[in-house]
Amino acid sequence: MTVSARDMAAATPAGRDRYVDLLRVASLGTVIAGHWLMAAVSSDGIGNLLALVPALQVLTWGLQIMPVFFFVGGFSHALSYRSLARRTEGPVYAAFLRARLRRLLRPTLAFVLVWAAVALVVQLAGRGDGPLTGAALRLVTQPLWFIGIYLAMVAFTPPLLKLHERHGWAAFAALAGAAALVDVLRFALGVPYVEFLNFALVWLAVHQLGFLRADGRIRRPAVLAAAGLAGAALLVACGPYPLSMVGMPGEKVSNMAPPTLALLCHGLWLVGAVQLAARPAGAWLERPRVWRAVVTANGVAMTAFLWHLTAMLAVYGVQLALGMDLPAPATAAWWAQVPVRILAAAALTGVFVALLRRFEAPAPARPAARQADTAGTAAGPVAALGITLCLLGVLGLSMTGLGGLLDGHSATLIAVPLTAPAAIAMALGGAWLVERSAPARRVRLRG
Repeated sequence: MTVSARDMAAATPAGRDRYVDLLRVASLGTVIAGHWLMAAVSSDGIGNLLALVPALQVLTWGLQIMPVFFFVGGFSHALSYRSLARRTEGPVYAAFLRARLRRLLRPTLAFVLVWAAVALVVQLAGRGDGPLTGAALRLVTQPLWFIGIYLAMVAFTPPLLKLHERHGWAAFAALAGAAALVDVLRFALGVPYVEFLNFALVWLAVHQLGFLRADGRIRRPAVLAAAGLAGAALLVACGPYPLSMVGMPGEKVSNMAPPTLALLCHGLWLVGAVQLAARPAGAWLERPRVWRAVVTANGVAMTAFLWHLTAMLAVYGVQLALGMDLPAPATAAWWAQVPVRILAAAALTGVFVALLRRFEAPAPARPAARQADTAGTAAGPVAALGITLCLLGVLGLSMTGLGGLLDGHSATLIAVPLTAPAAIAMALGGAWLVERSAPARRVRLRG
C-alpha cells in the first residue's frame, strides 16, 4: 500500500530534524538548476556557459552545493547506523548497507538500464555521432559520479563513525590535514597520481562534519563559515587553484576532479552558512504545508536528479527537430530563451518523475525467513564486496559514458581500463550482492 506525502508528514516524529530534509532537497534542486543554466547548447554541440563567460564562475561559490548534500549524508548515516546497531542482532554492517542503499540503487540502476537500451538503439541505427546525440550519450551519465562518491561514504560510515566517537573534531582535522598534504605533494613536489586520493579525503572530511552535527558539536557555525570562506579565497588568490568550484572544460587544474583543499574550504563555509540558518528554517518547517512540500520532494528527489539532464537534452532536441534556431550561447537572444527552456525542462522532469518514481519508493519487505540463512559471518564481506563493485561500476560509467557502447570505448579507473558494458555489469552484480548480504527485514532508519 502506498503512503501519501500528507500521511507521512502527519506521522513525522516530534524529534525529527526537519531542516536536514530541507537541505537534502534544496542541495539537489540547486544542482539541477545549475546544470540547466550552465548548459550552452547550439547546433554545433554542447558547451559550458561558465567557460564562455568566465565572470560568471564566481556564481559557483553558491551553486556548488554538493558539500551540503554530503554533509547531510553524514548526519543521516550516523543516526541510522546507531539506531540499527541498538536494535539489530547479527551482521549490522550488511543490514545497514542494504537498508541505506536500496532507495538509492533502484532508481539509479533503472536509469542506467533505460539509457543503455536507448544508447544501443541509437548506435545500431547509426545515429550515435550526431552533434546532440553524441554529446548526450557522453554527458548524460556524468552526474553519476556523485552517486559513486555517496556509495563510498555509506561504505566507510561504520569505521569513520567509530573514529569520530573517539576523537571528535580531531578525526575531521586528520582527514582535512591529509587532503592538504595531498595538494602539497601534488603542486609543490609534483608527485604523480597522488591527487586522486582527494576523491576520498575531501568528501569524507565533509561527510565527517555531518557526524559532528549529529552530536551537536558544531557550536560556532559563524566561525566555521568565516574560516572556510577566508581559506578558499586565500587559496584561489595566492595558490594554483581556479576560481570555479566546478570543473571547466580544458582547464589544467580543477577544484572538482579531483577535489582540492580549496573545495574543502568551500565546503566548510557552506556548512557553517547553512548551520546559521537552522533555527529560523526549523520554525518555518513547522508549518504543515511547507513540511508536506518537503516530504513530497524528498520522495522523488533522486529520480529528478537522475533524469534532469535527459529532460534538458530532450528540450533542445525538440527545438532542433522542429527546425528552430538555437541562438549563440550567452547572447541576448539566448538569455531570453533561458526561462522558457528551464520551465520546459522542469515540466519534462516532472513527467519522468511521475513515470519512474516507483523505483525510488520504499520496497515492501519480504519475510525474514527467506534470507535468514544468508546472514552470518560472511554477510559483512559480501556486502563490502557488493558496494565496492557498485561504486566502481557507477564511477566507471560516469567516466565512459554510453557513446562507445558497441565499439569498446573505455576509460581508466584506478589504473584499470573499464568499458561501459563492464561498468554496468559491475553495478548490477554489486547491487545483487548487497541485496543478498542481509536478511530482508523491515527496518526503519532514523535520518
